[in-house]
Amino acid sequence: MTTRSYRQYCGLARALDVVGNRWSLLIVRELLGGPARYGQLQAGLPGIATNLLAERLRELEEAGVVQRQLDTDSNGVAYALTPWGAELRGPIAALVSWSTPLMVSGPQGDSFRTHWLVVALESLLAGRRNKVATTVGVEADGATVTVRVDRTGTHAALDIGAQPETVLCAEPMVVLGLATGMLTVDQAISAGEFRGNRQDLATVLGRD
Repeated sequence: MTTRSYRQYCGLARALDVVGNRWSLLIVRELLGGPARYGQLQAGLPGIATNLLAERLRELEEAGVVQRQLDTDSNGVAYALTPWGAELRGPIAALVSWSTPLMVSGPQGDSFRTHWLVVALESLLAGRRNKVATTVGVEADGATVTVRVDRTGTHAALDIGAQPETVLCAEPMVVLGLATGMLTVDQAISAGEFRGNRQDLATVLGRD
């Protein structure tokens, strides 16, 4: 655990002692999708210095949030969340939902990685259910995230296979605007490129 501490007997203060440092929760965000090698983490965290990434990983590992494991593809080291670390999915989802007013202004030159939409869309669409499993694709910055809604909830993943029949290609701001209800399905379609079934898009991402 970091040597810095609020030294307060409060759950929030003690949680911030562990994950309140700059970059810590963003590292957790990267690992919510599964284990990652050091280079993959650095690529997903534009702007972080390599020595700072190493320091944050060490702190999170010492705190029991992150653990090392064998990466079967490279026979090297991969980092993964511990079961306790994975429980941060809920707090991170709440922060993503809370951030909606902060996202209205758009990227304004900020970095963007398509896989960040995985956590964002699962968070914003949490609680959505559908009796018939429905899948759509969201293409942004040259990559596609598939989003499926079924009886168990919303599931998003960076697509590495064939794209779904229904795909919305749009700027991240448009995709997030649709997921938050700030844009209608028709407004989102007009702002991007669309193919497939409009009703499927409305079922998975729309609120109108």
